[in-house]
Amino acid sequence: MAAPTRGFDSRPPAQRSLMASYGSLTRWSQVTSKTDRRAQLDAANAALRSKWERLADPDGVLPPDELAAAVGRLKSAHFRRMSLASAESRRGRRKTTR
Repeated sequence: MAAPTRGFDSRPPAQRSLMASYGSLTRWSQVTSKTDRRAQLDAANAALRSKWERLADPDGVLPPDELAAAVGRLKSAHFRRMSLASAESRRGRRKTTR
């Protein structure tokens, strides 16, 4: 039997979203210069770039220009998929409120 969930995970999704937003805004309010914000995101950006490259070329055989093009296409597909999901979600909410 699993132990009861506590804390953040026990909250409803809307509350978790608000809590995460609050935490993010509070954290980034303490980083005041654009240079510092960029520096603090460098590691995350490098990891994300590496993930896209592994997805585009799992065997590591593509030349850099082809890899960059493949990564660009994967990213475009990803963001279009997110946009579609967002549109479908909004359309579903409109149906339930009428």
